[in-house]
Amino acid sequence: MSGQSLLVPGELSPVRSVPGNIRRPEYVGKPAPTPYTGPEVQTPETIELMRTAGRIAARAMEEAAKHIAPGVTTDELDRVAHEYMCDHGAYPSTLGYRGFPKSLCSSINEVICHGIPDSTVLKDGDIINLDVTAYIGGVHGDNNATYLVGDVDEESKLLVERTRESLDRAIKAVKPGRQINIIGRVIESYAKRFGYGVVRDFTGHGINTSFHSGLIVPHYDSPHATTTIQPGMTFTIEPMLTLGTHEYDMWDDGWTVVTKDRKRTAQFEHTLVVTDTGAEILTLP
Repeated sequence: MSGQSLLVPGELSPVRSVPGNIRRPEYVGKPAPTPYTGPEVQTPETIELMRTAGRIAARAMEEAAKHIAPGVTTDELDRVAHEYMCDHGAYPSTLGYRGFPKSLCSSINEVICHGIPDSTVLKDGDIINLDVTAYIGGVHGDNNATYLVGDVDEESKLLVERTRESLDRAIKAVKPGRQINIIGRVIESYAKRFGYGVVRDFTGHGINTSFHSGLIVPHYDSPHATTTIQPGMTFTIEPMLTLGTHEYDMWDDGWTVVTKDRKRTAQFEHTLVVTDTGAEILTLP
């Protein structure tokens, strides 16, 4: 694998503004969101709104990804996604969520998740995850994907391809009547074939009018994840696989999570709604 130096925090740009006519989530300006007390099964009306939010999130991520190249800063990718969401009437869900200062998460190489866009410059051979969530119509749509920067080594390419495959397999395993731990069982069994670590402490989650509803979707085979999958449930699946340990450290910013051994990690995510026969992806561009 590439012998590139480890990441260090860059400089943050000023907080980006959102037009006043765009509806804010209730948590903006507060230290934490109000706990969600509603159902995990959503109405057809809410699901339709989530299709819109999911589509905008997917397109914003796609637009930002077009700019991924050596020499580009993660702050520039944040700007592109921010402007796309605002131009389409959506609020960037991460902006102001528990104090997060930016409109997407940008996680490079050894960063598992929640990297903060800043002056960090992408280098040839990096891999980068973009995590974009849009809020519109009172609901959220959340997705992420890992991208290659320039000429990437084979070990990292395979990690990215197989992490995407683990998400695809997990989505196919979603069926009404199954317990939610089927998702983690499928991901973990696939990842073990290649000796990858499966991150345990950061999970998929219920999503609807709430960014994180309280429903937890582990990516390993957890005996505690016994919730029965039902039609109309909406949640994310977002496996994080590593080339080494699943253990992590957190930077002093309170957000950036890195692998303890500083080996590379990849992640992919979709927001789903459970149908009568399986799952529909709501975050398709």
